[in-house]
Amino acid sequence: MNNSLWKGREDTSESGDTRRLHQVVRLEPTGYGAGDSVLLGFASDAGVRRNHGRPGARKGPEAIRRMLANLPAHDLTRFWDAGDTVCEGDALEEAQKIQARKIAETLNAGARPVTLGGGHEVAWASFQGLAAHLEEEGGPPPRILIINLDAHFDLRTSRPGSSGTPFDQILEYGRIHRLPIQYACLGVSPVGNTRSLYDHAQTLNVCHVEDSDMQERHLPERLQQIAGLLADADLVYLTIDLDVLPASTAPGVSAPASLGVPMCVVEACVQAVKHSGKMRLADMAEMNPDFDIDHHTARAAARLTWHLLRP
Repeated sequence: MNNSLWKGREDTSESGDTRRLHQVVRLEPTGYGAGDSVLLGFASDAGVRRNHGRPGARKGPEAIRRMLANLPAHDLTRFWDAGDTVCEGDALEEAQKIQARKIAETLNAGARPVTLGGGHEVAWASFQGLAAHLEEEGGPPPRILIINLDAHFDLRTSRPGSSGTPFDQILEYGRIHRLPIQYACLGVSPVGNTRSLYDHAQTLNVCHVEDSDMQERHLPERLQQIAGLLADADLVYLTIDLDVLPASTAPGVSAPASLGVPMCVVEACVQAVKHSGKMRLADMAEMNPDFDIDHHTARAAARLTWHLLRP
């Protein structure tokens, strides 16, 4: 764990609560409990490489932490940084298994994992961790809602898995294990997905909204739609691919968006899911510092992560 990332300004001479995140983070892999937020990094380029994208996402967790460190704590009194799972070379499946175990352990403790990626192959790791937790928890299978804010369906059927396959892998798991899963992909770019992917999404009964219907003028309708999805779910897994944002906001991704969904819309959707009380885990994917400009993407990712960490 790189402790040097968690540093920033200290306003000790000022009155009132001047704490920043670097002053309330706990750099320990254990010790968290019910209600705590836990950061888990997934440093991987393997899935993006397999999907013929621009590598560099393995550096994403570090870049986001640097921008997080100096943000004000407000009502967040503590959170944990449990370090990174590092994918060496093309050993993606092994890295996903390791990350899944960490996710399951965090959920078993009653805490809420927030994963920083890495390519969107992190989603298959996150879901495997959730599935392992639910199996250990026992009881009837819950209705799972996956909300993916993303320009891409990530429903490719090719194997081995990549950053383009995680939600097909997840829905395949649900069919095999008779686990009720509703997948909603919000922000889909019609120029970033083939007709085959649209057809496959329809076959799988995927709820999707295109980027052109995710602009500011559509926000009330989108929040109402999200509320309806949440009402039919027992728990929610929220995942955010930063390429859903406009390229001007998020240039540091594998595939920058020509239109994208405005940051204020993405933020409002994230807060709606968070405040529902049903969100069990979340992750941030496709942060690629190699192509960032003046930390624009890292700052956007940090702001969204800040919302996810707060109580």
